[in-house]
Amino acid sequence: MNRTLNVVRLQLINRQTFLWLPLIILFGALGLSLLVYGIVAAAGAEGVKISGGAQAPLWYFGVVGAQALTRTFPFSQAMSITRREFFTGTLLTAGITAVLLSTIFVIGGLVEQATGGYGMNGYFFYMPWLWEAGPLAAGVTFFAVAMFFFVMGFWAATIFKRFGTLVLTVTLIGVSLLIVAMIAIVTVTHSWPVVVETGAALGAFGMALWGLVLIALLASSSFLTLRRATP
Repeated sequence: MNRTLNVVRLQLINRQTFLWLPLIILFGALGLSLLVYGIVAAAGAEGVKISGGAQAPLWYFGVVGAQALTRTFPFSQAMSITRREFFTGTLLTAGITAVLLSTIFVIGGLVEQATGGYGMNGYFFYMPWLWEAGPLAAGVTFFAVAMFFFVMGFWAATIFKRFGTLVLTVTLIGVSLLIVAMIAIVTVTHSWPVVVETGAALGAFGMALWGLVLIALLASSSFLTLRRATP
């Protein structure tokens, strides 16, 4: 466990990647959204205004996942850290950051509900469909999405380290084709109403729980690939 925590310390040597940039992106998007809300409110608009800008740091988490491997994995091997310890410590570091962002997300949503959207009926953190199961469920959902993007970036980086650029490119194209094929099957079989009804029945929280299962599968695949990756 101590060696795993050493990996966390190793990843956080450059706090900019895991902490400061996600926070800057999040609060930068919030500031821009508030400016837009103010402009729209000054123009006389009284309706509900939702920006969805809280997703901004989530996209960056994919970059964090890739950098967590490519920047520190070679150094960790020089320090005689096992691949299992590196993998566990890196995911733990991502989890800590995701919990921090989720906490800010929940607190921000509660503040927005208490203040009527900053007095402008404008919402950045609070989205009704995401909060329908309560603040705890909203936090878990945000956490799951953040970890999904991180694991996706980490998964792609392990393929790159193990097989190189060509295989990574072919793999990403293959995944894209698979997604298109699934969309085509649903469209041809006229199954979109069933898909929509299933999603509505699960809700954001239910889909987040299934997302955690997908994250576990991707993480397991990443670890198996990492075992044979060269620094």
